[in-house]
Amino acid sequence: MIIYLDYKAVQQREKWTSKSKRAALWEKAHERNAKRVLSLIIKLEGLWVKLGQYLSTRADVLPEAYISLLKQLQDSLPPRPLKEVCRTIQKEFGKTMYDLFADFVEEPLATASIAQVHRAKLINGQEVVVKVQHEGVREIILEDLKNAKSIVEWIAWAEPQYDFNPMIDEWCKEAPKELDFNHEAENTRTVSRNLGCKMSPGESYSSNRVNVLIPEVLQSTESVLILEYMDGIRLNDSASLEAFGVDKKNIVEEITRAYAHQIYVDGFFNGDPHPGNFLVSKEAPHRPILLDFGLTKKLSSSVKQALAKMFLASAEGDHVALLSAMSEMGLRLRLDMPEQVMEITNVFFRSSTPANEAQQNLKTLSEQREKNMKAIQEKMQLNPKEVKRFNPVDAFPGDIVIFARVLNLLRGLSSTMNVRIVYLDIMRPFAESVLQGNINRGPAANVQWIYNTPVHSDVEAKLRQLLVELGNNDKILGIQVCAYKDGEVIIDTAAGVLGRYDPRPVQPDTLFSVFSATKGIAAGMLHWLVDNGKLKLEENVANIWPEFRRNGKEHIKVHHILNHTSGLHNALANLREENPSLLTEWDECLKRMEASVPETEPGKQQLYHYLSFGWLCGGIIEHASGKKFQEILEEAFIHPLKIEGELYVGIPPGVESRLATLTLDMDDLKMLSEMQNRPELPSTFQLNNIGEFAEYLPAFFNMLNIRRAIIPAANGHCSARALARYYAALADGGVVPPPHSSVSNPPLGSHPHIPNFPPKKINEKQKGKVDSRQSSYTKIEEEDDLEKCSRSSRGTSDCEGIADRERKGKIFSNPRVHEAFMGVGEYGSLCLGDGAFGLGFRRLKSKQGDGSYTGFGHSGMGGSTGFCDVRNRFAMAVTVNKMSFGGVTSKIVELVCSELNVPLPEGLSGSRDINRPLIN
Repeated sequence: MIIYLDYKAVQQREKWTSKSKRAALWEKAHERNAKRVLSLIIKLEGLWVKLGQYLSTRADVLPEAYISLLKQLQDSLPPRPLKEVCRTIQKEFGKTMYDLFADFVEEPLATASIAQVHRAKLINGQEVVVKVQHEGVREIILEDLKNAKSIVEWIAWAEPQYDFNPMIDEWCKEAPKELDFNHEAENTRTVSRNLGCKMSPGESYSSNRVNVLIPEVLQSTESVLILEYMDGIRLNDSASLEAFGVDKKNIVEEITRAYAHQIYVDGFFNGDPHPGNFLVSKEAPHRPILLDFGLTKKLSSSVKQALAKMFLASAEGDHVALLSAMSEMGLRLRLDMPEQVMEITNVFFRSSTPANEAQQNLKTLSEQREKNMKAIQEKMQLNPKEVKRFNPVDAFPGDIVIFARVLNLLRGLSSTMNVRIVYLDIMRPFAESVLQGNINRGPAANVQWIYNTPVHSDVEAKLRQLLVELGNNDKILGIQVCAYKDGEVIIDTAAGVLGRYDPRPVQPDTLFSVFSATKGIAAGMLHWLVDNGKLKLEENVANIWPEFRRNGKEHIKVHHILNHTSGLHNALANLREENPSLLTEWDECLKRMEASVPETEPGKQQLYHYLSFGWLCGGIIEHASGKKFQEILEEAFIHPLKIEGELYVGIPPGVESRLATLTLDMDDLKMLSEMQNRPELPSTFQLNNIGEFAEYLPAFFNMLNIRRAIIPAANGHCSARALARYYAALADGGVVPPPHSSVSNPPLGSHPHIPNFPPKKINEKQKGKVDSRQSSYTKIEEEDDLEKCSRSSRGTSDCEGIADRERKGKIFSNPRVHEAFMGVGEYGSLCLGDGAFGLGFRRLKSKQGDGSYTGFGHSGMGGSTGFCDVRNRFAMAVTVNKMSFGGVTSKIVELVCSELNVPLPEGLSGSRDINRPLIN
């Protein structure tokens, strides 16, 4: 209390002190309070010594006055009398000290909070150290824990931002284990065995072997531990370290590697790495000697993997993996601010700093914390008093407490040794090994690689055999395949894992990033508006979207946009060099569309609008409907098809744990150099630069802010069963298929999470239309389109149209809607000749057919696809997270089509011709 009030008083005095004298004011405060702390700790002993030892290692953040004084606690406490030591030894072994030892050095090597250590020689002449527990220390420690808990609760009340309750709770659980030396003996043997310290000659070492020493346990009781003696130098003995030529940085790096192995590989680690628990061997090569394994922590396999995943997510800036890792380990937050979470985690794994940078480091951390709290205040709309008492953590698992303590102690250790350690580089191989050890156990070694769902048909059984073969050849990381025939589900298979560093299994409701397969969704939305009378295919876009008229675009029609003949194929192409994050700005991208200049005359040349297509469709959709893009998506397809929670364009908060993480098939990437450029592709999307583009995509689209953005041409997130159901409905002219197979688990549409996106800025012209629906996203309701129509602002004719479709179980009323999708028949004049695209969809011909179009669909960069065959009432979707260039998807499509006797689609077949899926 005295120390607390002293610092509060200094805070007030600082306001009235000149800047030149403030440093001296604080330095004096630190000196007198450090003396108070040390005096109290020495007087109280027990647990408080442990606390002092911990504080003495934090040279990276604590003032020098504390470090220099509290260092005394590491191993130089006042020793207990030799009589007490003799009594304890005789009580534990039933023999006198003289019966056990030929020699026993009275002066202890070190005295710590729980025990002191003496050097001795056994009757057989072996040199040993004897660790003897202090009499009565058990009762003192248990009492100290109760007192510490009370103090921590008081601090949390007085200064809510310093709530250490989770830490003290974990300590209360773990600290008593240190009082049983039999427990410590077994821990020592386990860690030594795990680290390979006692390997026999000829035994092979792992690639992540660490080079440390651990004394052998010779004998133990509850209060006495006899260990092999190892002659070493203390870490705080700088003169001796220098005299023996010890590389201090190498020693700290090897200690860090040893802990990385214990945490990530073994899941069993020493929780007390303070300087007093290490020595350095005097013989070259100088190796760290690890001591004192009383406080250890055992991690479950799932927590160990989650910690590794958290580390790697931090290293790669993968917000999705980071949030799902935290969820897996039971760390729950009260706010949705992934950027702040990533910043805090990066602080956790930051490089260590030498002690002479402590003041600047503390200032930087303080500024970072202030910045984060300001962001929280704005996000949560808290007043200054509320933000002071706001704790962003809702649940803090105990496993992380000791883990965090170890990282901080290691950081303090390197600061004390005055070296800089890059934890990301040292720990990464160990974190990768634990995850890849699970992931690389492909189908051949993992019987659960195919997710356990019933087999719907013979073709699905054969498909699963193919997936196993592809998985064993490392061509699949995670995959979903779903197919409908005659309106019924015949395939619904999920296999593999969520990501390179995420060994959780792919499930039927996993969400995959499908890139340009999203174009097929956006195109369907435009056709739905046409079907509703809100839009005409022959209409000038400028009539719907007045700002679009500029720069010679007044003659571009809706069908030109859908047919990729508007001449705006390179619009937004320079965003990657300029600022890729602009893709997350809906209004900015629409402005770019308005300012764009056509490169070709509308309707004259079909060039794939690889990025601009979605924004052109998005702008038309919002201006024609007076509603947000997402609202039309839900109204047109999500609700009628009952695929809630499994098809998004821009994901909402709360679904991160179901996301598959993207990676790239590097073997396929190498094949690009063998390909020829393609005349139907824009100049900015040719094969000579697409390799670099593809290599960049996984990292970019694994970022959470990108996944949450509404990028209508490229940012669809869906399950294969949702995408297949969409195409099954389109294959039947808009007839909604029967409910998806009830044996799927979880059932399709069982995630009623609807995103609550903020309203977009709109033109005054549209304001009246939009105001009436601003709150429509804020409530989750189970209602069909007919019920919503009765409460909406639509005209009577609109409601009648929807009512008619609802009665017929259809999402389109136009009997020739297939021709519209493919751009054939009466819609043929709206498309350019024999181009690859109809009106928004890729047109598909049978390889063996008469040259007529049999169906339509759209693929995405990397291999995900959705398509249908109208004549055969067949629809199929494939979603993948290991991005290749069509080979895997082609083999799957070929197998399924041949088994069903469905004509093979020309654009989605041919395992060696990987060009076609690539361009989409």
